[in-house]
Amino acid sequence: MLKITDAYKKKNYAESYEDKLHTVDRIIKDVRERGDDALFEYARAYDKVDLNENNIRVTEAEIAEAYDNTPPELMSSLLKCKANILKYHERQVKDGEFDGATGWKFVPVSSAGLYVPGGLAAYPSSVLMCALPAVAAGVDDIAVATPSIKNPLILAAAKICGINKIYKIGGAQAIAAFAYGTASVKKVDIIAGPGNIYVTLAKKRVFGDVGIDMLAGPSEICVLADGAANPEYVAHDLLSQAEHGPLGDAVLVATSEAFAERVIEAMLAAAARSGRKSIINDSIENSCQIIYKKNMADALKTVNQIAPEHLEIYAANAFDLSNKIVNAGAIFIGGETPVAVGDYYAGPSHVLPTGGNARFSSVLSVDTFLKRISLIGYGADKLREGADDIIRMAEAEGFYEHAESVRVRLKNGRRKGR
Repeated sequence: MLKITDAYKKKNYAESYEDKLHTVDRIIKDVRERGDDALFEYARAYDKVDLNENNIRVTEAEIAEAYDNTPPELMSSLLKCKANILKYHERQVKDGEFDGATGWKFVPVSSAGLYVPGGLAAYPSSVLMCALPAVAAGVDDIAVATPSIKNPLILAAAKICGINKIYKIGGAQAIAAFAYGTASVKKVDIIAGPGNIYVTLAKKRVFGDVGIDMLAGPSEICVLADGAANPEYVAHDLLSQAEHGPLGDAVLVATSEAFAERVIEAMLAAAARSGRKSIINDSIENSCQIIYKKNMADALKTVNQIAPEHLEIYAANAFDLSNKIVNAGAIFIGGETPVAVGDYYAGPSHVLPTGGNARFSSVLSVDTFLKRISLIGYGADKLREGADDIIRMAEAEGFYEHAESVRVRLKNGRRKGR
């Protein structure tokens, strides 16, 4: 039963991860050692798909068929979403700078492996949200791994992003294949995209051998609202995350206790009518928190403590309040901006840090696929200017050849009359 409380209670999933870690470690080791043979065995065991070296990759004909069979109105929506997402991320592409001595440049990774989750549902939006930032960054070689190839929308979304390398694999074994390569799957530089706990733990294990975007967990929402907000809107926004399942958080932080009560009433009424009633009721019982704070300052403090994946600000002066938020994956400003706008259409990627990781982690973006390389280019005069300090620091650390590498250049410069 939903109750109003005065504090946020953070979930702790760490204990339930231990048994899954053993499974993930075994799968990664197996794929790393046996390559395709292990991949095909896990596909039969977990995805109930009979794969081999001839059919592990989706064919051009299969992609074209999926594209052609997508209903025109849905294709129109996919293309509008693509345009918004690509336009947003192209704004983030950065130029380097060099002032004659120091600077930097940005270069894309050479290859990216994108994981698109499957299971009970398929997510063509995740194809767009992962692939288009990589496209905008200039990544040449982009591949997708997904257990959802039977859903034509996944293939259609990949096609409109210009991706034709799609593997029919999922789970930790797909992450291992991207990280280490097999006869059929090419090793990549970075793996991005959300997945279940096995996918997330696998990404954590292979990090260092390959780059990753983040460790994303169950979906979350936090709504910050004052007493003037529409309780029905807020109720449906909370339920929009609750329908993902009971593992994530759906939290209301309200500055009016009477408003919080109205939201609870609206949530229970809407849940009773929902087509996903069973999932939502489990989520309400296990994942929804209604928090009352007496003033906005305390409410903001609580929100920054939560560091939510999605934060909706539904209050007076919402934009000004957004400037006081330092921990959030994405902020949705004002009563007309539900999370669904960002999930599909607005432009920013919906792959966001969860579990409080917004304290130190960022949304998937062009930056995920770019490397910043430092540039240092001293001339003789510039080297001479800093030589004494460089030599002094090197000798203080006991690195005498570092110091000598500077001295020899100074001596050579003097012999040349510089």
